[in-house]
Amino acid sequence: MAGFTMYAVKFMPQNIELMLPSGTSLTELEFELTGQERIPFGCRAGVCGACVIKVVDGLEHLGSQKQEERDFLNSLGFSERGYRLACQCKLNGEVTIQLL
Repeated sequence: MAGFTMYAVKFMPQNIELMLPSGTSLTELEFELTGQERIPFGCRAGVCGACVIKVVDGLEHLGSQKQEERDFLNSLGFSERGYRLACQCKLNGEVTIQLL
């Protein structure tokens, strides 16, 4: 039986770390987290902006960003590199994120 790779997702500034399997959508974090570190998911389709996160480290480990996501983040005022919609991310390595 083949195993699966687990990766750490670290939340700042709370310094909380969770392990999730490779390929997991960050929307799964909704069921893993409680309290103030929770990512506020809304539509889960990349159109409401509720789940904007700042990727402190490991941006390349969250899958590619489509132009629609980039344009939407720009319209919300998040034009700097490193911001993502958590609902559009799939984990492919260790990441550190800052909740907004």
